[in-house]
Amino acid sequence: MKMAITGKGGVGKTTFSAIMSRIYAEEGYNVLAVDADPDPNLALALGFPQELIDEIVPISEMKKLVAERTNSTPGSFGKMFKINPKVDDIPERYCKEHYGVRLLTMGTVDTGGTGCICPENVLLKKLTSHLILQNKDIVIMDMEAGIEHLGRGTAQGVDVFIVVVEPGIRSIQTYKHVKKLAKDLGIEKVFVVANKVKNEEDEKYVLENIDTDVCLGFIHYRETVGSSDRVNKSPYDCSNETVQEIKKIKEKLEMGVF
Repeated sequence: MKMAITGKGGVGKTTFSAIMSRIYAEEGYNVLAVDADPDPNLALALGFPQELIDEIVPISEMKKLVAERTNSTPGSFGKMFKINPKVDDIPERYCKEHYGVRLLTMGTVDTGGTGCICPENVLLKKLTSHLILQNKDIVIMDMEAGIEHLGRGTAQGVDVFIVVVEPGIRSIQTYKHVKKLAKDLGIEKVFVVANKVKNEEDEKYVLENIDTDVCLGFIHYRETVGSSDRVNKSPYDCSNETVQEIKKIKEKLEMGVF
């Protein structure tokens, strides 16, 4: 199964992605977690040790690799380059692994427009397509905030979009935008996970503002999860209650996808 985790900034996409990855790995699955957020924090949320985090270089910043695979010159613009680069060996060569989860950090391209056709973007898009269409692992993609990645079609071909929301109208609106754009990409399965829920009133608010049949469940607010990064620990290791809630969400997801 290939899933893309998306939503408004700050709703808890990375926390959810990390815990889902750890759960699947604990169950014996081959898990590839993809950090596709321009501000990569998934390694920390997964519980990677700092020395391993310090070794991570995002794919988009590997100038030599980009140049080799696209036959381009680093720093050049407007030059011809290969638009179908070899990527199948990249996950195996550049992933970092801990707790049974393999992590690939994509990085981003610093450009003035979303339609940039440059070697870095071409390599990232081809690599993303390979991970989704060819890779046989469970792939969990922690996407950038908002809906720009949908507009670029970066995650086209995933089995399911999971939109993490919180009890507020702005994140609900993001869900509605994601649902519309995902349909344009041919992705019919768009589910919702409500995070940072504090009480029944919050639950009711979410259910009143989304299609209730797509709600996979609620993750209740816990201070231990919110402060996990302060103590340099994975939220997976900070709250068994949260892990159990996400296990139930995972089970409902599998029932809805297969």
